[in-house]
Amino acid sequence: MARIGIDYTAAAQQSAGIGRYVRELVRALLELDRENEYRLFAACPRRVVAPAGRSARFVRLPFDDRWLVRTWHRARLPLPVELFTGRIDLFHSPDFTLPPTLPGTRTVLTVHDLSFVRDPDSAHEQLRAYLNTVVPLSVKRAGHIVADSEATRRDLEDLWQTPPEKVTVVYCGVDARFQPVADSAALAAVRAQYHLGEGRYLLAVGTLHPRKNYDSLIRAFAPLASRHADLTLVIAGGHGWRHEETLALPAGLGMADRVRFPGFVRDQDLPALYSGASLLAFPSLYEGFGLPILEAMACGTPVVASDRSSMPEVTGDAGLQVDATDTEAWTAAMDRLLVDSPLAQKLASRGQARAARFTWQAAATLLLGVYRQRLAAPSGKVRQRDSA
Repeated sequence: MARIGIDYTAAAQQSAGIGRYVRELVRALLELDRENEYRLFAACPRRVVAPAGRSARFVRLPFDDRWLVRTWHRARLPLPVELFTGRIDLFHSPDFTLPPTLPGTRTVLTVHDLSFVRDPDSAHEQLRAYLNTVVPLSVKRAGHIVADSEATRRDLEDLWQTPPEKVTVVYCGVDARFQPVADSAALAAVRAQYHLGEGRYLLAVGTLHPRKNYDSLIRAFAPLASRHADLTLVIAGGHGWRHEETLALPAGLGMADRVRFPGFVRDQDLPALYSGASLLAFPSLYEGFGLPILEAMACGTPVVASDRSSMPEVTGDAGLQVDATDTEAWTAAMDRLLVDSPLAQKLASRGQARAARFTWQAAATLLLGVYRQRLAAPSGKVRQRDSA
């Protein structure tokens, strides 16, 4: 039996994105692995729902993750993570950066994407400078890297010359709660909760910031608003960097009442929100994975997605792929699904079949294989590479 440490902070601090990734993956790991013991910690001063598992011990630290950032990555104090986990054989950091570890501790690091390099306008200058300093050092130190997609693996190899044998792709999964919702009362309740009206709606899901390319989506929607009187565009997500420009754009185009921003949507409401949509539009300029694509597919909703970075890997032949910056092509693709019911139904069926292939159980199985490989590495090699 080995002791495996995991930083659970993102799961405690973030509702969506990496937070959801960590929660789902740890849950699946604890269900799957009957061999090893897990030591989890979260830097979060508020109460946290501890992950359930007979082999898991959880510690909540009385400070937030900013303290860890200042200590480990800005001041670079060599305080080993074992101060929080106790003695461990392997440590996995699932959120880009690797803390100090004791000699002999194997290390695994998850890098979700390199958007701060590929699309520098998507992050604030100060955050971008921090990531460009800390993440390459963590990648170099780590014994092994987990990437969300082949696109991220290629970025690691192309941009930072990371050896291909050091990277394993572990795709994200789709939780079983994402399935078609047919209950009219549930669909109506979500419409009422988020003030969506009674007509048809196109859906986009994700935090409002430039990388999501919502401004282009809104412009592409404008001709559709003229052609389809009952149609609205719903962009569901929290407010990120430079969101003000996106919020103001519909009024500038004369259709303030046709584009709705309900804000962050609770996890339990997402299946009904997806199921009620005529289609999901995912026009992002860059993604490490693109989980909303699969969530919509699992709910039987046809998808139009960007053809960049990881998104073709996720979409496959189960959705329409469009150049992220071609506004006219986006208008045409969305209109095509609105008027061609057989095509929409065919893509919805393909999407459900494709989404079924992406499970957190499969992700946990691959990750556990990475753990076992690292734990089997000769101890001398571990000290040299993992604890530099």
